[in-house]
Amino acid sequence: MQDVVEKVYEQVVARNRGEAEFHQAVREVLESLGPVIAKHPHYAENALLERIVEPERQIMFRVPWVDDAGEVHVNRGFRIEFNSALGPYKGGLRFHPSVNAGIIKFLGFEQIFKNALTGQGIGGGKGGSDFDPHGKSDAEVMRFCQSFMTELSRHIGPSVDVPAGDIGVGGREIGYLFGQYKRLRNSYDAGVLTGKGLAWGGSLVRTEATGYGTVLFAQSMLATKGDSLEGKTVAVSGAGNVAIYAIEKAQQLGAKPITFSDSSGYVVDEAGVDLELLKQVKEVERGRVADYVSRRPGARLVTEGRPWDVPVDVALPCATQNELDADNAATLLRNGCAVVAEGANMPSTPEAIEAFQAAGILYAPGKASNAGGVATSALEMEQNAGRTRWDFATAEAKLTGIMADIHDSCVEAAETYGRPGDYVLGANAAGFTRVADVMIAHGIV
Repeated sequence: MQDVVEKVYEQVVARNRGEAEFHQAVREVLESLGPVIAKHPHYAENALLERIVEPERQIMFRVPWVDDAGEVHVNRGFRIEFNSALGPYKGGLRFHPSVNAGIIKFLGFEQIFKNALTGQGIGGGKGGSDFDPHGKSDAEVMRFCQSFMTELSRHIGPSVDVPAGDIGVGGREIGYLFGQYKRLRNSYDAGVLTGKGLAWGGSLVRTEATGYGTVLFAQSMLATKGDSLEGKTVAVSGAGNVAIYAIEKAQQLGAKPITFSDSSGYVVDEAGVDLELLKQVKEVERGRVADYVSRRPGARLVTEGRPWDVPVDVALPCATQNELDADNAATLLRNGCAVVAEGANMPSTPEAIEAFQAAGILYAPGKASNAGGVATSALEMEQNAGRTRWDFATAEAKLTGIMADIHDSCVEAAETYGRPGDYVLGANAAGFTRVADVMIAHGIV
């Protein structure tokens, strides 16, 4: 069966040249599926591997817009509608200079399995642009979003493809995107985008969901060892939505997060992160982590290295892909880190994952541990369909239940395929089989 897997991987590399992140994501999944294919050879007979690595649809388009000085700019827009076996395509939009077809493809591929794990009837997709909203005025961001949505609106809909936010796309951007969609389609399709404002179809807990879910997953892993987050020190990377609310939930569960970061460096706050100050700096002022340090006695800014240099019990990478490499993993392990739960998408390199698994620590891949965001997006779609809104406690309880189910599905799959405690195999096997069985039921389409 390994020959089958390797052949498919070689085809992916040949067909998608130069897309290193996509290659990495595919290899990570395929390498886990050997035991699944061996036990269920009909998946190989029906070419499920070849089919699942090929997007159903890839869209790339020009996005022209005008800045405040009247200068014209041109960016690229992308939407990869990867797999709709379980439901409408679902996945975020990322606005960041690093965005290209390979990045969006890797994110969309990961989204297939992540969404399948939630059990909510949503397919996998992803999109975005190489536009950088940082430093732009509200008017410039609005004009870009309107141009972007003018093309994207042709390809999305509540039962077709439902984008959400991601890096660089928060409530402001979702608002501008939805306004243009409504204008173009002459229809108030609240379920076409998630991450909306509460006054116009958004869901409570959506803002917190990815960070909360990551920490809840870490807590579930610790529970299998009769342990908890109570009293644990935590390193968090990033200072965006995911990182902030991972810090919040970790504090609620009795842990002490002591780091966060952005592109300028990372902050170490041995007394424990002042969450309200961090929210003020990042969510209100859109400032840098240095602004936190300037107002927080005892905190220090480190401009060399990464948060993983700080000795902690738990690591939560919540920034971006491949931010935690083999050297970082070795440092974490040497310093006694016993839990790694990914809040970002594919933040650990293959070598880092190998080190974590060889050491036998609790390690959760992002497709499982950061699924809380898309899970709550699906809950937002459910509320939109019923023209209702749940209170915070109801939405959080549903999120907590979903994350517990994802954890248990990963544990069960790992045991089924002979590798108890292997959350990578468990997540990939559970997600793959759910999608593959439905693809077979739908025929060769």
